[in-house]
Amino acid sequence: MTVRALVLLGWVVASLCAAPAALAEQQKLLVYTSMKESMIGELRAAFAKRHPDIHLDYQNGGAAKLMARIAAERESGKMLGDVLWTGDVTDFYHLKSQGALLAYTPVEIKSLANPLADYDGSFTAARLATLGMVFNTRFVKDAPKSWQDAFKPTYKDAYGLANPALSGTAYLGVALLLRAFGWSYFEALHANGAKLGKGSAQLVEDTAAGDLLGSLAVDYVVFDKIDKGATLAMVYPAELIVIPSPIAILKGGPNNEAAKKYVDFVLSREGQTILANEGMLPVRADVAIPDRYYLPAVADAAKRAAKTDYPQLMAEREAIIKRFSEIMQKEVGEKR
Repeated sequence: MTVRALVLLGWVVASLCAAPAALAEQQKLLVYTSMKESMIGELRAAFAKRHPDIHLDYQNGGAAKLMARIAAERESGKMLGDVLWTGDVTDFYHLKSQGALLAYTPVEIKSLANPLADYDGSFTAARLATLGMVFNTRFVKDAPKSWQDAFKPTYKDAYGLANPALSGTAYLGVALLLRAFGWSYFEALHANGAKLGKGSAQLVEDTAAGDLLGSLAVDYVVFDKIDKGATLAMVYPAELIVIPSPIAILKGGPNNEAAKKYVDFVLSREGQTILANEGMLPVRADVAIPDRYYLPAVADAAKRAAKTDYPQLMAEREAIIKRFSEIMQKEVGEKR
């Protein structure tokens, strides 16, 4: 065997011996999220390029399912997840009250439009979900301009909103409309035959199919359907509904340091650009939002979202859902 061959063989053997050690040194990171998989997958690929020493995996599911998983892990005394990112801001206040979140202030906090008036680093808004009125342009030619347009004959028995008892985002949408207009708003919706759905995605599907002509909807769910060819349009009345979608580090997770790097990446200009290109409103004003989404300005949305007292809405949740259900389930014309 030649000297060159011996050297090559030695290099191969050394590499094979070193591979397990290198693999063992790679940090592992587990993210629990309800964000859509196409976006999370793109973020994971971009994060891997920035941090090749961290192996990132994620579990995707609804906010309620993920909260149940976190509760089970905490009870067992062994946390598996490192990061939580969902659209239900009330869950984060709940975890904060239990001491389940590791406070961390992102490195670029000064570049972020922070809509949380009581911000202390326990969780940070990673996007701003805007709720508006979606309508089917095949059947509705005059775009709605106000939330009260849902009372018009056009939407008789054909306007939908998600059941607030089944979704945190749906609950906040109802609660914020209640703050703006009072219970008379829902009385009028019910009188016009408004329908209840299980979730925002179902309502948008029904509106795209023509089973509904309009509904209260979350921005990116609508944009996903439009990108796939649905004849839908989204409008934002003056009383803009904005709900922050937080990201947080789970206390007791196996890799807090890698979790901090992931949070920083999601909130970086690169990470936020990925969100914006997926039809989500970023929390950075220095990120361009594609024109086709017609999203409001970041600063304006954050300013409006900052007025919300989420702990108060949490305290009122049971009572609001009870009264809402009574209104929506009574016979039309029945007085309470």
